[in-house]
Amino acid sequence: MVEQDQIRRQAMVYVVDDDEDVRRAVSLVLHIDGWSCATFGDAESFLDDFGPDQPGCLILDVRLPGTSGLELQAALGQKHCSIPIIFITGHGDVPMSVRAIKAGAVDFLEKPFRNDLLLDRVEEAVQEDLQHRARQERKQSIVLAYDTLTPREREIMEAVVRGRSNKQIAAALQLSHRTVEIHRARVMEKMGATSLPDLVGMAVVCGAHALDRPH
Repeated sequence: MVEQDQIRRQAMVYVVDDDEDVRRAVSLVLHIDGWSCATFGDAESFLDDFGPDQPGCLILDVRLPGTSGLELQAALGQKHCSIPIIFITGHGDVPMSVRAIKAGAVDFLEKPFRNDLLLDRVEEAVQEDLQHRARQERKQSIVLAYDTLTPREREIMEAVVRGRSNKQIAAALQLSHRTVEIHRARVMEKMGATSLPDLVGMAVVCGAHALDRPH
């Protein structure tokens, strides 16, 4: 788990609500707890300012002038933006709650909500976002490493993750045992793999295991 102070330094909590009093109150609670916060009165102004590279979460009112909270959630989804969303509403609309949760919202809080509950949800949401970003960065680094492999090294990697021994690979590719050993060592080094299970996991991530990519 990332330490709480480190989480707060990395993250931005966005608050989108057309009620100025709510924005001020939520912002105050967040600032007291150490969070950086940006507030907006409508979805359009949020979208004008929002940068998807910034870790954090979104506290979003369901009913907004213009683009509604649910419509904003859908728009972010279409842009493949995975920022965690905590919906808030003063209407207690159950169908909206179900729709929001099914679309991936972290939670749905009815006004007035307890400050400690909101802060707990914010911390969970930001932690989720940081973990998602870490997984995406890891996946990207694996794909980039795979792209540095030569065609022969990809052949060796694919055979290794299928459980073939060096002897079997050498016979199948008409190579010497020593040549296979050298290629295998280079694959492990370039991929940054520390073990065979590690390499298998990487192969699954980059698609090499499925043998779908051209060589």
